[in-house]
Amino acid sequence: MTETIRVMTWNVHGTFSLNPDFDLEGVSSIIHRWSPDVVALQEVDSRGRSDDVFGLLADVVGEHRVAARSIVTEDGDYGQVLISRWPFAAEPTVTDVSYQEREPRRAISAVIRSPIGEVRVVATHLGLSMHERYAQARALAALADAPRTIVVGDFNDWLWVMSVRRVLAARCPVRTRLRTFPSRLPVLRLDRIYATPDGNIVKAWTDHAARAYSDHLPVLADVGFS
Repeated sequence: MTETIRVMTWNVHGTFSLNPDFDLEGVSSIIHRWSPDVVALQEVDSRGRSDDVFGLLADVVGEHRVAARSIVTEDGDYGQVLISRWPFAAEPTVTDVSYQEREPRRAISAVIRSPIGEVRVVATHLGLSMHERYAQARALAALADAPRTIVVGDFNDWLWVMSVRRVLAARCPVRTRLRTFPSRLPVLRLDRIYATPDGNIVKAWTDHAARAYSDHLPVLADVGFS
């Protein structure tokens, strides 16, 4: 039986009619239900709140975490976080993959010391325009330059022309294919887990209960490497 690690990616953004107060307990319950080993969360928003949103979400998984705050204000921050049950082999890096004058975007890269060996995880949230995503995908491909690499996040990618999938195909041909957006009636595969050719997605699934808390469904996968 292939040894695997459990990976989860989820854009936890709510809308005005869906989880408007950002129910941390509800979001945390979805994460806790599946006991993931590595979690990437996008659109974490602490603006206008007094609690430590980034820290409270990370505590559901483990003490090893790195945040990429793309928007920092006096009343809170907005961005993403990568959380691991196991320690990092080295200090994680946060790469600025912003495109021209569009919304700031970041990519987190960390090597995790897991029970199946060291695994590199790259977590990101890409932009909304085609040219923006194409440039950002090339930056991701440069970060996924080693074996035993997983790339996760919300890629905002649904077209084949200039797609993230085409750019990552040589480096990370293994990927999930789950529909995640909009969560009430998923049509688009915006959220994905990619792996290098030596990777194997043994099982992949989502959790429809998450639609009570976000307009994206999470993607979970048990991933192994040869």
